Amino acid sequence: MPKASDTLWDLAIAEVEKRENPDDDDVKPGEVWEKSVLFMGNKNGGKTTIILRCLEREESPKPTLALEYTFGRRARRHNAPKDVAHFWELGGGTSLVELIRIPITSYNIRSFAVVLVLDLSKPNELWTTMEKLLQVTRNHVNKILTKLEKTNPEVAAEIKQRMWNNLQRDHPDSALVDPFPIPLVIIGSKYDIFHEFDSEMRKIISKTLRFVSHYYGASLVFTSKSEALLLKARALINHLAFGYDKSKSVSVDPSKPLFIPAGLDSMSQIGPPPASDSDLGKLRANTPLELWKKVFEKTFPPKSFCDLQDTKDPAQDSQYAEYEVDVMRAQKNQELEQYKRNASKSWKEMDFDSD
Repeated sequence: MPKASDTLWDLAIAEVEKRENPDDDDVKPGEVWEKSVLFMGNKNGGKTTIILRCLEREESPKPTLALEYTFGRRARRHNAPKDVAHFWELGGGTSLVELIRIPITSYNIRSFAVVLVLDLSKPNELWTTMEKLLQVTRNHVNKILTKLEKTNPEVAAEIKQRMWNNLQRDHPDSALVDPFPIPLVIIGSKYDIFHEFDSEMRKIISKTLRFVSHYYGASLVFTSKSEALLLKARALINHLAFGYDKSKSVSVDPSKPLFIPAGLDSMSQIGPPPASDSDLGKLRANTPLELWKKVFEKTFPPKSFCDLQDTKDPAQDSQYAEYEVDVMRAQKNQELEQYKRNASKSWKEMDFDSD
């Protein structure tokens, strides 16, 4: 409450502090806000570029090997301790998805969020990648919540309640959605390439991602190397990582980059799956999500999961070459092969009793 003695300058400072101070009951004045964000998605989909932009680092992105970690620090206001955000990045597309168990634990589940980066230029990989990554992550989080229900039921109940915070109580879609158990942002990358697609293809992809995002209670944003689009993605991520104000702007025009914060879309605005009534009548599905999947994959037949596996051996990657290590490795490989040959020879020469 402003005091009568407050000057205009005092009021301005108070307003700035109010905007910069995240509205989070868990963080008291003077305490450090600590959050974790996991980036996952298509291989070479632009995850590293987005992370570097969020952290304002002028570095050239390098290929991600397995699971990588970095962090950022920001002060919410002048002379306040800097908050910490832990950034994890899962490399290899879907091939290393089991590694998500390392960063997501029962100790940080309350402050964890996921950013799913989908390459818009590869629609045939889109659904398979999205489904696999979200399914494994959700299963892992649900296992943690099941354990918490026994050891710390209050925290488990709090996390489950937060799942619905993005939807208003009277939202007409409450019975039609299945919110992801932790905060989720879906980023459609490489919009510059996607923009060159046929308009009907763009419409199908855009509507499908709008449905999926709304169904999971996620935010959705399309981005590219454009500074303006990267700033929009950065705003959503900074909300997760540092508690910055959540943007209320919305862009749903399929001819433009989408930007839809969680809870600001609706099934009525998205409309039905992009297929004729006769085609929809022929498709059998148990859930709305399954119906949208079948419609999407009819236009964009998926690549098999095996095709999406990253089978390259990182030990053979030239960018990690170290002469002394490589020479020793080659020597040990030769010794191993010689041992195998000797063992095989001695095994064959052994005289077994027939008794």
